[in-house]
Amino acid sequence: MNTAPVEALALDAITKRFGELTANDAVSLSVNQGEVVALLGENGAGKTTLMNILFGQYTADSGAVRVFGKTLPPGNSRAALDEGVGMVHQHFTLADNLTVQENITLGARSLFSPGLGRSAARARIVDLSRKFHLSVSPDARVGSLSVGERQRVEILKALYRDVRILILDEPTAVLTPQETDDLFATLRLAIADGLSIIFISHKLHEVMAIADRVVVLRHGKMIGGVDTQDTDKNALAAMMMGTEATPPKVSPATPGAALLELRSVTTADVGSVPGLKSVSLALQAGQIVGLAGVSGNGQAAIADVVGGLLHPASGELVLNQEAVRRWTPRNAVQSGIARIPEDRHKTGTIADFDLVENAILERYKAPAFSKAGWLNWRKSRAFADGIIDKYDVRCPGADTPIRLLSGGNMQKLILGRVLEADPQIILANQPVRGLDIGAVNYVHSQLLAARARGAAVLLISEDLDEVMALADIIHVIADGRLSPGFARGEMTPAQLGLWMAGQGFDKGVAHAS
Repeated sequence: MNTAPVEALALDAITKRFGELTANDAVSLSVNQGEVVALLGENGAGKTTLMNILFGQYTADSGAVRVFGKTLPPGNSRAALDEGVGMVHQHFTLADNLTVQENITLGARSLFSPGLGRSAARARIVDLSRKFHLSVSPDARVGSLSVGERQRVEILKALYRDVRILILDEPTAVLTPQETDDLFATLRLAIADGLSIIFISHKLHEVMAIADRVVVLRHGKMIGGVDTQDTDKNALAAMMMGTEATPPKVSPATPGAALLELRSVTTADVGSVPGLKSVSLALQAGQIVGLAGVSGNGQAAIADVVGGLLHPASGELVLNQEAVRRWTPRNAVQSGIARIPEDRHKTGTIADFDLVENAILERYKAPAFSKAGWLNWRKSRAFADGIIDKYDVRCPGADTPIRLLSGGNMQKLILGRVLEADPQIILANQPVRGLDIGAVNYVHSQLLAARARGAAVLLISEDLDEVMALADIIHVIADGRLSPGFARGEMTPAQLGLWMAGQGFDKGVAHAS
């Protein structure tokens, strides 16, 4: 006998404004018990705002939130948590100075419990880690963890609280395909037990794999929904953008001279993150070099060496055929190296600076923006306005503090800041993380255009599909060791996956025929 579905969640006509910007415009959404609903939309469409209202971090201007028929008080995260609502945020909400266990249990236990229940909490965290294939030490200091490990802590933090409704905001952005498959397999077990999930992702193949139903936001309004069994990735992309999404064509490269080389560079280990082990890498003009690997295997060290943040323990850096003796972030910028950092919050922007200030952050002393120590605000504002227009940065205006933008729109501003400087060398570290499919295609087209102008591009990405599609030469890094360079199309995903697991370094992996 079939029973009627139980409504786990209802958002009723939610409206939220930030000044003149309407982030959510009378949005209504429901999720049944044991159902996965994917929430899609372009960057700035209002997805994260809507979820922050559900989770009680924002207060809606109008509308109501009901969980299993109970109306939640607005702007009250504790009430949401008490009713079983959990959220894995797109951007980390962790305390770097606390351990993994302290972050997970923070606010989830009484301060008056004997021993604070540490032993039981540890056992539960270890059990969840094993069950959900989210390996991380409970005793590790969060500040010492890689980006991928921090994301695992965020997921564990939500699962620890026995959630009934779980909001996943770009939860797999830093997971490998295998880790994503493991997570989905475990989530399906929880779904069968009645867990309801709202899944936010720009990876449409993941949406098709995990979601029962899809709803789409555009410019803050709900424009429609569809069952995943009745649609495909192309149709979903068209719903999001209002037009078809076409990836750029990648033509063969014509590489020139090496603009930057790492020669036998070794760096020290940092906590559990391995340092580089005699890494040699050449970035040639007119070529995109892709660096693939599981998070925390040395990508950050390579990025830091190139960007002047980390000095090699041995080996040398060669710029335009000359060995570099003094290498700092300022030297790197002055030498024409532009960086798209992995963490747009921590190292890419200053939260309380507006878009103008962030747009000129690394070039404020350039003649284009200052003279005799005085900033030219008119030119700076014009530069920021140009980026906003060209890169479709959704914001109320250039004087908006950048912390009020969605993650994707922050990334667009950083990309504009980098690419509009016409750099010689581009360090693109996770350049499309959190971007919608239209923005991804645009970023890729801009990196290809920079290559065509003669720039050397180092593309660091944990998305193997992105590396294989865009890079002319692919290196894999595992445990601080760098593989030989493979030409695009020379290796299959499975073969590269073996190198990512470290197997290719020990016994070699045959090339694709």
